[in-house]
Amino acid sequence: MAKEEMPSTSKDFEELQRKLSLLIESIQNNSKMVAFLKSPVGQCLDRHPFVGLASLVFVAVSAVPVGFFLLLVVLTSLAAFVGVIVLEGLVIFVGGLSLLCVLCGLGFVSLAVSGTIVVSYMVVSSLVNYWFSPRPLTQNPSGDDLLATKATASEGRRQE
Repeated sequence: MAKEEMPSTSKDFEELQRKLSLLIESIQNNSKMVAFLKSPVGQCLDRHPFVGLASLVFVAVSAVPVGFFLLLVVLTSLAAFVGVIVLEGLVIFVGGLSLLCVLCGLGFVSLAVSGTIVVSYMVVSSLVNYWFSPRPLTQNPSGDDLLATKATASEGRRQE
């Protein structure tokens, strides 16, 4: 039964690979992407993909704390118009320090997540290449041939 499912799985992987290659090709042929990749930032990210991935994860993860901080700034600014200027400065100072601590923590988390993603990608990619790579059929040498090969190799070592 597993042999019947194998061609289906192989066809599914081929279809997925075809779709992904079309998607990647359409992204690479986009004029804005070509212009970005020719810029100094794009060339740096092209040479260091881990930095790009870590930056992307950091920006995605830090969007919520930065949004909360900006909301806090707006609300305290509105309170300052009412007359609570000293409190506003204190709250913004404490909020800024807490935002700094949160962003430092998120920086370390984003590096860990990026590392995990890269390692997972490498492991899954090598496993898929190992499982679905075409292998030539080879005949294993018989036991006598294997013993003769070992005996010849050990005699060569003794003569040296």
